Amino acid sequence: MSCVFCMIRDGQIPSTRVHEDDRTIAFMDINPINPGHLLVVPKAHAPTVLDVADEDLVACYRAAKKLAAAAEKALHPGGMVVAQFNGPAAFQSVLHFHVHVIPRWENDGKGFTWELIKGDPTQIADTAAKIRAAL
Repeated sequence: MSCVFCMIRDGQIPSTRVHEDDRTIAFMDINPINPGHLLVVPKAHAPTVLDVADEDLVACYRAAKKLAAAAEKALHPGGMVVAQFNGPAAFQSVLHFHVHVIPRWENDGKGFTWELIKGDPTQIADTAAKIRAAL
């Protein structure tokens, strides 16, 4: 397997680790959006949220919360993004489930917004019905 996060987990690629527990590791992103940008990954390989074990999902978000609190205390940002993306169309560049913890400051010049356009209520309701039926 040539998963970069698995290679980091196994010590084959250097990283700046910040946290580790039985199920997760967290390290600094080498392409940070802002100072303090961290990645939390499960030790077990799983490409997306659809693949990750429930226990690892919970462990990742528990670690992300702990790290967000530590980054808040250490860096005093104006806000914090805790985000997770699935698949290339959603900007997931490494196909190993991971959670971003990104400190943000007012006017930091970084994007992460989209234009708010009112949705069609009928289409929203139809889509919701399809999702409910798939549950």
